[in-house]
Amino acid sequence: MNTVSTAGVEIPIVGLGVWQIAKEVCAELVARSLHIGYRHVDTAAMYRNEAEVGEGVRHSGVPRQEIFVTTKVWKDDIAEGRLEKAAEEGLERLGLDHIDLLLIHWPNPAFPLEETLRALAAVKRRGIARAIGVSNFTAELLEAAVAKCPEPLAVNQVEYHPFLSQAPVLAACRRLGVAMTGYSPLAQGKVLHDETIAEVADAHQVSAPQVAVRWLVQQGVIAIPRSSHVQRAATNLDVFGFELTQDDMARLSALARPDGRLINPPWAPQWDAAA
Repeated sequence: MNTVSTAGVEIPIVGLGVWQIAKEVCAELVARSLHIGYRHVDTAAMYRNEAEVGEGVRHSGVPRQEIFVTTKVWKDDIAEGRLEKAAEEGLERLGLDHIDLLLIHWPNPAFPLEETLRALAAVKRRGIARAIGVSNFTAELLEAAVAKCPEPLAVNQVEYHPFLSQAPVLAACRRLGVAMTGYSPLAQGKVLHDETIAEVADAHQVSAPQVAVRWLVQQGVIAIPRSSHVQRAATNLDVFGFELTQDDMARLSALARPDGRLINPPWAPQWDAAA
């Protein structure tokens, strides 16, 4: 299973994350990553590298219709009227004919959710984005969003790796028919220093990052590992030649701990308690 089908689109289950990828290397990284097999790139307005992502897509030599581009509208730009304008600006920075998936980057209680989702649906109906979704939504927020949005939500993108249980959100996604994307699947490098992950990696003769990405893939979760090095990006993509056992999956899931969350800014919602 190399893609996830959701809300009328097929999303490659492993994508290239470009958070904190500097502008001067981003375009080449994207182009080379697409050349070696990636077909999904994840950026955001807040990353300030949408233009470079678009440049990489155009110079990759890969037909545009084969590439899935995700971007996000920042939390301060999700008022009705402003969101549509922010989507147009994102598309202009990318320099592409459409966005494949547009997400609300963070929930923001300053703006009525119903109005935000009405604007997001309008972006899809205008053809700016093929699919729409949310990011960093809790199970409760996702339930409300699905109920209020005039168009189907394709994705909820959240932090997910073996050190953080996302059982309530994953269960909500499955119940509501929304795909889940896991960002920071390598726990910002922490997977490289865990004994259990090392043991599983050794047993399969693969790397610790490959184990972490494969753990998400086997749950049907889209993984977007970030790397500024093409060689490491290639390794992160190479996860379809082995399969983790049920025992492997259980051992990795057991690594979750209460302090496992890495991304928790002041504007974050009240997160779900781990199940």
